[in-house]
Amino acid sequence: MSNSLELVIAGFGGQGVLFAGKILVYAGMLEGKEVSWLPSYGPEMRGGTANINVIISDKPVGSPIITKPHMLVAMNQPSFEKFEMDVVRDGTIIVDSSLVSSKISRDDVDAHYLPATNMAIESGLSGLANMIIVGKIAKTTGLFSLDSLEKAIRKSVPERKKDLIDFNIKAIKMGYDHK
Repeated sequence: MSNSLELVIAGFGGQGVLFAGKILVYAGMLEGKEVSWLPSYGPEMRGGTANINVIISDKPVGSPIITKPHMLVAMNQPSFEKFEMDVVRDGTIIVDSSLVSSKISRDDVDAHYLPATNMAIESGLSGLANMIIVGKIAKTTGLFSLDSLEKAIRKSVPERKKDLIDFNIKAIKMGYDHK
């Protein structure tokens, strides 16, 4: 993949979509990239729909709005249905196959089925499917080192949740190592 990424991560509020984007943007900054983070969510963050536009680039970002993403992460069925056809030809789609029952209908994209929610639950990391997906994004794009992602987690997790840092890092490594 090139040294630029336009990514949409979409799911239900409460799945950590916005936090996943924040970690990727912070890691991109640590890697010396230009970044943009534009969240969009329904009337209620928990339970409503949420998506985020993330741009990581070697060049200045002209607009934070993405209409044809290079990559889509769909963490639920409605998000998959809404954004699947927007991905550019030769782009990448990652679906949380624990929650998305459909198969990708296109043959012009790189398809990844990652059972992130089930992986998180089975590993005692319930609620960290978003970080498993962050690891998969890092592995798939090659834009982020695990070291930068770990630093981004350490910087971004609020003080009151510092005890969750190691769990987040473990989840990222699970996604990174997933075949």
